[in-house]
Amino acid sequence: MDACAHYQVVPTPEPVAKTEGCEECLPIGQSWVHLRKCLVCGHVGCCDSSIGKHATKHYHTTEHPVMRTNEPGEDWSWCYVDRDFKN
Repeated sequence: MDACAHYQVVPTPEPVAKTEGCEECLPIGQSWVHLRKCLVCGHVGCCDSSIGKHATKHYHTTEHPVMRTNEPGEDWSWCYVDRDFKN
């Protein structure tokens, strides 16, 4: 099965991560569980298992539909709109 059409909004080349940690957690000293990178703009936010859930909040604020894990050794993406997992 092909990925949903929202992956077509990802620029080429893919945006570089803006930070090495969650952009919202870093300034307030909050920790996170895992990091996610927005594939539209490069925003780095924490996952839904983290206190801030900043990656999902970024999606709701910007409507940027797709993200990728920003964890070493992992290579998967997620579309928030279609709830599509791409490995």
